[in-house]
Amino acid sequence: MVAPPKRPSVHEALSLVAPGRPLRAGLDRILQGRMGALIVVGDSPQVLAISTGGFLLDAEVTAQRLSELAKMDGAIVTSSDATRIARANVHLVPNSSTPTSETGTRHRSAERVARSLGVVVIAVSEELRMVTVYWGNDKRVLEPVTQLWTRTNQLLQTLERFRGRVDVAASSLSSLEVADLVTVRDVAEAVQRAEMSIRVAKQIEEHLVELGEEGAMLKLQLDELTSGLDALYRLIIRDFLPDNKAKTMETVLNKLESMTMEEIADVGKVAISLKLVEDADGMAQPLSSKGLRILSRLPKLPGSVANDIVDYFGSLQRVMRATEDDLGEVAGVGEARARSVKEGLARITEASIIDRYRN
Repeated sequence: MVAPPKRPSVHEALSLVAPGRPLRAGLDRILQGRMGALIVVGDSPQVLAISTGGFLLDAEVTAQRLSELAKMDGAIVTSSDATRIARANVHLVPNSSTPTSETGTRHRSAERVARSLGVVVIAVSEELRMVTVYWGNDKRVLEPVTQLWTRTNQLLQTLERFRGRVDVAASSLSSLEVADLVTVRDVAEAVQRAEMSIRVAKQIEEHLVELGEEGAMLKLQLDELTSGLDALYRLIIRDFLPDNKAKTMETVLNKLESMTMEEIADVGKVAISLKLVEDADGMAQPLSSKGLRILSRLPKLPGSVANDIVDYFGSLQRVMRATEDDLGEVAGVGEARARSVKEGLARITEASIIDRYRN
């Protein structure tokens, strides 16, 4: 029995129709000619099994060739990378029991093929002048490039504001960690802001895939705004997990990812998902940081050594109280590195005190 092909991700599906790709140029030309089309990306045995009629082609995908073939009634079948046309004028006979929410014949066939075979299928409506991309159980109506570019730029402005709040929360949390004054609310709010920023960034990433080469400059802005964000997010969570087990970390990350934006907006629910409290009444409870994020700010200190230091001492406060000789007892920390860690923590402590009094 032949195994079904792997279902494409949203990035894989949208990248096939991004500006700059031959397939997108063909779709634009079909729209300009006020024609319809049905295009299946992938000439696997499963696709051929539901295809009748038509003719073999094996020709390069070009805008002119696609628009000419779209004048025929049947579907066009391309290679899996959408660079070559395998067949044209094909009649598709998908499983009629496959559910579909579409009404038009072309779009019903597109959705059924995508759902049953796990391939990317594109339907072009000549009446609505609209391109719909189907993959698996998902679909996306392609927006005009100018409209999508504007929306992506607006999301970048939102992300810039969110990232500013993340940095403020992280700086405040550092000061509280050094002073040993952290509460559940402080951690939950920092994670909440980081999670919201990451979600906006993921939205932008999807838009950039759809924009293709038109989004190159926006991609540079996204990279700048998200630099270090994921590492910061994970370190904050690790610093306050009830244990150091990788499974606990994975469970917490999965729980946060599954939360809706409305749930993320509730800092109490975030705290519960972080396993910091059992209910929202404990938001004022004190917490002690392990110190991984603070140690990550020290220059030339490998992450593995920082982990060993935290494992040895158990908390940031114990690390800060440790002498150079104490630090030297940790594997991988010699005399020079112990002195560097001690001096680095002293600088961070001094800066944190100054920041607290400024605020």
